[in-house]
Amino acid sequence: MTAFCRDCLTDARPGAARCNACGSRRILAHDELDTLSIAHLDCDAFYASIEKRDNPELRDKPVLVGGSSRRGVVSTACYVARIAGARSAMPMFKALELCPNAIVIKPNFAKYTVAAKAIRAMMLDLTPMVEPLSLDEAYMDLSGTERLHGRTPAKTLALLAKRIEKEVGITASVGLSCNKFLAKLASDLDKPRGFAVIGAAEAKNFLREKPVSFIRGAGAALQARLAKDGITRISQLQDMEQRTLAQRYGNTGLWLHRLSHAQDVRTVDPEGETKSISSETTFEGDISDFAELERILWRQAERVSTRAKASELGGRTVVLKLKTKGFRIRTRSASLDAPTQLADRIFRVAREALKRECDGTAYRLLGVGITQLAETGECDPPDLVDTGAAKRAKAEHAMDKVRAKFGGEAVGKGRGLR
Repeated sequence: MTAFCRDCLTDARPGAARCNACGSRRILAHDELDTLSIAHLDCDAFYASIEKRDNPELRDKPVLVGGSSRRGVVSTACYVARIAGARSAMPMFKALELCPNAIVIKPNFAKYTVAAKAIRAMMLDLTPMVEPLSLDEAYMDLSGTERLHGRTPAKTLALLAKRIEKEVGITASVGLSCNKFLAKLASDLDKPRGFAVIGAAEAKNFLREKPVSFIRGAGAALQARLAKDGITRISQLQDMEQRTLAQRYGNTGLWLHRLSHAQDVRTVDPEGETKSISSETTFEGDISDFAELERILWRQAERVSTRAKASELGGRTVVLKLKTKGFRIRTRSASLDAPTQLADRIFRVAREALKRECDGTAYRLLGVGITQLAETGECDPPDLVDTGAAKRAKAEHAMDKVRAKFGGEAVGKGRGLR
């Protein structure tokens, strides 16, 4: 078994309570520590951590980042708020019932993107094999980097976590294993500021007594279907023949067979970056009025535009999403002649779709997004048909500069005001 100190990287004796060199208790030990190279790095409570970094008075307080209305959704709950039961993706009203003293902060995606870019650059300093999953998490393949860096992938990852903490001011958790599925599971085992390892030799036994929900991607509907057949634990999937699972559940059965046996042939794909940029909001009360929905659409288009510009991306397709009071989802999309990252362009395209959907139906949610992403250099060429487009684009860029200097609420268009 190999062991080292995560704080000073000094080799340690397996089973040691403290590092002999620096006295730290953060000793990492595992039989396969020197041979594993597939990692998943996940920033801890990312949005909330950035807010606490920028306002030290929030450090020991419960913080929820997300929509402030009762029907808004929690984007991130800090670990103090999680003690009370608040969770990401939870309705804000429910989170505030569980944690009534929580401080609610609206997301600032431009700020989060700056931090995410810095962390991404640190990853790329170590290996080109980085596959981002979102702003705050990514897979890394450090195979073959030991000679380059003069240390094992495990030590390189420990050093990366230390660098993120020092230079960005937030913590991250690392999962290390032999494939992406297990690395992702490992990163959730020791949060926050953790480092967990799942070796190839132990993987099947590790999974065996876990519930089916432990398999990422096995959602509520699939879990219910499996439970109806009496399958609630991964051990039951492991004990079933591949043919039986395929006959019962088709391709899903084959997928369950592979993952229950800790098999994942997916490689870390540097091209597997963000496929879309979107923003949505849930209303406090159902809305059918076009003028009110139009104002909300503009605010969502601005948020998408802010993220797109910060990510230096634009989209060739604009997507409008609506959810009725009966929870039926309507999505409408429109393709553009050239990619855009402008709020004005995103809004105008989505607005046309919104007009057609305002037929008296009451909606509880509205969202807009862009897909088929392209780099900034391809975005928003001169429009020879819409002669006012250039003037509107110039005005939008001027507002961007004001916001960058004085804050996101410093200036806005009248259509976004209530």
